[in-house]
Amino acid sequence: MNEPFIRLDRINKAFGPTQVVRDFNLDIAPGEFVSFLGPSGCGKTTTLRMIAGFETPSSGRIAIGGRDVTNLRPNQRKIGMVFQAYALFPNLTVAQNIGFGMRVAGASRAEINGRVAEMLEIIKLPQHGKRYPFQLSGGQQQRVALARALAVRPQVLLLDEPLSALDAKIRVSLREEIRSIQRKLGITTIYVTHDQEEALSMSDRIVVMHEGVAEQVGTPFEIYNRPATRFVASFVGTLNVLKATVLDPASGTVRAAGRDLRLDRRLPAGAGEGISLSLRPEVVSLGSEPGRPLELPGTVSEVSFLGSVIRVRVQVDDLFLSLDTFNNPAAAPPAIGEATVVSFSPDDVLVIAD
Repeated sequence: MNEPFIRLDRINKAFGPTQVVRDFNLDIAPGEFVSFLGPSGCGKTTTLRMIAGFETPSSGRIAIGGRDVTNLRPNQRKIGMVFQAYALFPNLTVAQNIGFGMRVAGASRAEINGRVAEMLEIIKLPQHGKRYPFQLSGGQQQRVALARALAVRPQVLLLDEPLSALDAKIRVSLREEIRSIQRKLGITTIYVTHDQEEALSMSDRIVVMHEGVAEQVGTPFEIYNRPATRFVASFVGTLNVLKATVLDPASGTVRAAGRDLRLDRRLPAGAGEGISLSLRPEVVSLGSEPGRPLELPGTVSEVSFLGSVIRVRVQVDDLFLSLDTFNNPAAAPPAIGEATVVSFSPDDVLVIAD
């Protein structure tokens, strides 16, 4: 990574006896889009608020553009913030809302008008400047909130779950627009979300947080395909988990679901120890398949039609494995109760030591 534009160095935050963020370290490059992903209460919004200046770390240092901002007020940090609630002024027009920060900063009328017109074009609402917030849809209001944050030309854009109040179709459309605008402007951005699909589709890197700790930092590809901890593996994407007992750690032979499976790798656990084998649904096949030599017999227990994908659940002993297969209009989906096998490759098995 180049010289970081944002640096969080050993950040801790406690509210009374409760430690909310613990030993948080992160460098963010100029123009990078980083998402904080995790469940409610994991510390992601508190970390964002410390970067914004709405909270002060109990210990640690925050630097933006090489300047220590740890103890500076929000208006001294050159940040733009977009909240889940649009927080638009109902008595001001769209144009007045967008230009509000510039007016507070003492910009001239001509400068404000020019910037407002520019932002209305960027958010694709050039004809809506004279409307009031109540005359806009939820998605349009959130675009205006984004334009207001960007109008003051911030160094950093912070977004705190900005799409969670919108319906699914609008969320998909708006997250594409946000990412497009961010790339066009080249602004360093931090995005807080509990929605893994948002984080995976929008981010250059993702910080997965759990109980105040950054469990893993990586690209969407790394986070999904190479989770570093049990929590990351289970939180990001759908995951099948098989409990297994190590038979031979050198060859990677384990016993799971009543079968001996050879993973062809050295295992981190010793003989007789328990481990978990994790599989994404897309790497599991229904029936035997070349290149997927590991097989477990089972019975189809559920079939869910999801459009382009059919998700099948197969009962293997006392556990259920989910697998995804593309919809083929020329082939009927499997029948519930049908005896089958599930197959997978040793290379697709993620091993997590217990």
